[in-house]
Amino acid sequence: MLTLLAKLLKALNSDDNPSQIALAVVFAAFLGLTPLATPHNAVFLLLALVLRINLTMCILSLGLFTLIAYLIDPVSHMIGLSLLQAQDLQPLWTTLYNNSFWRFMAFNNSLVLGSFTLTLLLSPLLFISARWLILNYRNQAMTWVKKTRLAVWLQGSKFYSLYNTIKN
Repeated sequence: MLTLLAKLLKALNSDDNPSQIALAVVFAAFLGLTPLATPHNAVFLLLALVLRINLTMCILSLGLFTLIAYLIDPVSHMIGLSLLQAQDLQPLWTTLYNNSFWRFMAFNNSLVLGSFTLTLLLSPLLFISARWLILNYRNQAMTWVKKTRLAVWLQGSKFYSLYNTIKN
């Protein structure tokens, strides 16, 4: 756990592009807020491994979003159910269900459809806010944190030596 935290601090303190770290948060949201055993999660996992994003941030964010998913599952289910029961969308759902690819994608499940739709709607906001938080951390909080007594105390600890090992 300390290694994961040290890698996260390394990513936040490095010169990595904040957009790459923010994209890791968005991918983690798709992986964590939607049911795990769905085919679209395999696509997001493959993209996370192929694209240049910060995997440590993705793993930590995945844990957070998995916890949040339990809280918003009723909302996701209601969204999916209302979309599946909308009279205007019935021809679309019938056409998609008759295609084996879309049936395999499991969008006929109200929880899968609702959580995917909710995450899709939240992803621009997540990206922008994560990027803003990273930039503000680097510009303001990082210099302040380095001057605190806690940071001075941590510099003499085993955690700091582990952080320096990973950083270099």
